[in-house]
Amino acid sequence: MDVSTDNKTTKGERTRAAILDHATAIASRLGLEGLTIGSLAEATGMSKSGLFAHFGSREELQLAVLEDAAQRFADVVAQPSFKVPRGLPRLRAMFEFWLNWSESAGLGGGCPILAASFEYDDRPGRIRDTVAALQRLGVGTVEKAARIAVEQRHLRADTDVKQLVFELYGFLLSFYLYRRLLGDREAHDRAMAAFDRLVSQHLPDSSTASSVSPARAGSRS
Repeated sequence: MDVSTDNKTTKGERTRAAILDHATAIASRLGLEGLTIGSLAEATGMSKSGLFAHFGSREELQLAVLEDAAQRFADVVAQPSFKVPRGLPRLRAMFEFWLNWSESAGLGGGCPILAASFEYDDRPGRIRDTVAALQRLGVGTVEKAARIAVEQRHLRADTDVKQLVFELYGFLLSFYLYRRLLGDREAHDRAMAAFDRLVSQHLPDSSTASSVSPARAGSRS
């Protein structure tokens, strides 16, 4: 392999990653609609033509931002959750990691994927399709964790997993509203209390519930 070519490729990848880091930060603050080649050029100090060389178009840039945000989500929510014991402990950890994921990922302006869900919910196209696919992937991951909790007998066998996850996602949306827009400093505790209250309705009978109570299920190991 030609060393100079390899080094050039590596430098190009590093440059693209640095550009994408700025782009995702802008999308976090302003949404995908607020992300333009012009705003990115100003943030990076690069020319518009230089940015086009890396992404080709504004839409390709926006799609790359969604992919980057999804990878950050996996890094700070999915991967740490999989280190927690299967069943209710993992489900609870996953929910809690999800609450603060954007801050944990260095996106202080909020979740670009969630913002795009509202920006593009009625705008057909590649961006909407990508956002919907990412949301389905996230919901599906939580559903799988909940089904495992049922299999582990941490939750009752008759638990309606889809309904459970529907309500959990509602808690997440409420958290974002109360914490980010309304500035409620107790939003995190309220969300976790809502989680525990919902889960308590699906615990096994008293003969086994003591070993998988919400308080114990939330402990990290």
